[in-house]
Amino acid sequence: MAKLLVVDDEAQIRALIRKYAEYEGHTVEEAADGMEAVRLSRGGNYDAIIMDIMMPELDGFSACRDIRRFSSVPILMLSARGEEYDKINGFEFGADDYIVKPFSPRELMLRVEAILKRVSRTPAAPVAQEPEKEIYTVEGLTADVTARIVTVDGRRVDMSPKEYDLLFYMLRNRNIALSREKLICDVWGYDFYGVDRTLDTHIKLLRKSISPYSDHIVTLRGVGYRFDAPPAP
Repeated sequence: MAKLLVVDDEAQIRALIRKYAEYEGHTVEEAADGMEAVRLSRGGNYDAIIMDIMMPELDGFSACRDIRRFSSVPILMLSARGEEYDKINGFEFGADDYIVKPFSPRELMLRVEAILKRVSRTPAAPVAQEPEKEIYTVEGLTADVTARIVTVDGRRVDMSPKEYDLLFYMLRNRNIALSREKLICDVWGYDFYGVDRTLDTHIKLLRKSISPYSDHIVTLRGVGYRFDAPPAP
């Protein structure tokens, strides 16, 4: 059972999500705008947030950005628009997933469950001992997985949480053809949806972030992607 915060200025949408979430055994709190969502998030200890984009007072993008300043709680964005621009904005502000209205409540719950499973299986860092360093270097690109720091030619690069996850996963599996289904399942934690462009959008963002080394991410037509790099010594 998880504690969810549902943020939408439409009471009917909040009620619909609450109905399905409570049926799945979760507890739900509600917020009608972004400012209320930020305020509640400071002390709510939520396991996940489901948040609309177009809201009064403070929109979902801005609320997501503000919440990311003090919390890493998973955020799933809702939008009445499915344009790639909106998705890129959401991911750049730190959203974990994005679903377009009108949505299937069942699909929404599946995505929430996938996010919760991914978070729950992330091992906690040891308290009494320093973790072993995990660092990858490809030309001028360096990824310190342990510290979650990426640098390009010595310059630190700030990326969205999912960009880090995707890059680290591809580096761990460098020189291996990774299907779209495997990437979605292993990085996002849910089964592949054929019409979902989440992966492609993140690949585009990731290539932009690690430029001029974006050519190491190779598109495999009809399959997925591969990160080309010399094998680790």
